[in-house]
Amino acid sequence: MTQEQPIIVGLDIGTTKIAAIAGRKNEFGKLEILGFGLASSNGVQHGMVLNIDQTIKAIETALKNCYASNPGLEINEVYVGIAGHHIKSLQTRGDMVRRITDDEIKQFEIDQLIADQYKTYIPAGDQIIDVIPQEYTVDNIQNIADPIGYTGVKVGANFHIITGDRNAIRNINRSVEKAGLRVKDLMLQPLASSAAVMSEQDIEAGIAILDIGGGTTDLAVFHEGILKHTAVIPFGGENITNDIKMGLGVLKTQAELMKVQYGSALADAAQNNAFIKIPGLRGLPSREISVKNLASIIQARMSEILAFVTFHLKQVGLDNKMLNGGIVLTGGGSQLKHLIQLTEYATGLNARIGYPNEHLAVNHLSELEKPMYATCIGLILKGYNIYENNYKRMYPDQQQVILKPIGSSPATTVEETPEVASNPIKRTKTLSDLMNKMKDGLIDLFKEEGDNHL
Repeated sequence: MTQEQPIIVGLDIGTTKIAAIAGRKNEFGKLEILGFGLASSNGVQHGMVLNIDQTIKAIETALKNCYASNPGLEINEVYVGIAGHHIKSLQTRGDMVRRITDDEIKQFEIDQLIADQYKTYIPAGDQIIDVIPQEYTVDNIQNIADPIGYTGVKVGANFHIITGDRNAIRNINRSVEKAGLRVKDLMLQPLASSAAVMSEQDIEAGIAILDIGGGTTDLAVFHEGILKHTAVIPFGGENITNDIKMGLGVLKTQAELMKVQYGSALADAAQNNAFIKIPGLRGLPSREISVKNLASIIQARMSEILAFVTFHLKQVGLDNKMLNGGIVLTGGGSQLKHLIQLTEYATGLNARIGYPNEHLAVNHLSELEKPMYATCIGLILKGYNIYENNYKRMYPDQQQVILKPIGSSPATTVEETPEVASNPIKRTKTLSDLMNKMKDGLIDLFKEEGDNHL
């Protein structure tokens, strides 16, 4: 059976930007980007949708730009990221006595065990977003990664349950649906970012992913191949910009530009005698801002964020000796100068920047290598995990044949398979033609609009 991979779309509804990216895996398992659209975000604060109408317009603009990059696209459903200070996580334990104990454990039993965790008691007004199994047990056998094929009387697991405010979730769903789309699944942003910037070796070594966005900083901690902890810290790049605005008495647009162009996360690394000249307001004389003062303001806020990180790591018993992979910084805010040095000093862990290019096919746009797109690309990758798991359950005996890579010869004509292609494309041309057209469209878009937000 020849089965073409579906097109999966990630929608990152952030505080400063909304990004829509459409992608499909090639035969090497790498992501071919088929469409990309960006819009400024106005109705979101600290990762939460507060103004639904403004958010709808921003989503529609991002979609319009995505279609402009590839007119052949048809987007009906999206995987959406969620963040915000309302996000909480808890650890639970679930066990199930099997009905037929002589048979091998089957997938449907694991599915039932996971489904039962959605009945876990949580505070009124909250809603379970995701249930993530950690290690399984079968009878007295501990620390099993995959129990399928084992035999035993009782199967159980430890679970990481992620919850969020019901109204906040409803606002995201409404915004997406009123923009003419269906939410295929809602995913925690730090888990999406993690999928984009880390490898299996990272998970095994033990690693913390820190996604510094506009309104929130998202944390995901992995140890011994297991997701150990998630947290959403309610500070991000916008807070730094507002600190600069208040501390130096400048406009918000000036504060953002100074942060991006001259900002540093280490005051000691800034030059003592360097100054930024900014024009005065309405005929007033121009002013000079000290680069060192600017760095001091940025360092103070980043140190506060990193103090939260240290607190969360200690809370789950993972000190600096346990995470050999260190901290991976991603998101728009990770591009601050000297942030790696500050992170290593504040946490005692090695640090590096996480770029989402590891999972992208070779012909991707260089723009998409920026850390600010890690969440959106991660949403596509997580969507593929769900699709591939469902496909294996539906067709356990079928080998999947993935489409030929773009640009291969002869050109591949695409045929749709409605049963499993969750995001079909209306195509009358070859995939190569569409990709060429899309690249031309994207180049034109980037000439018109840039995104300077950290």
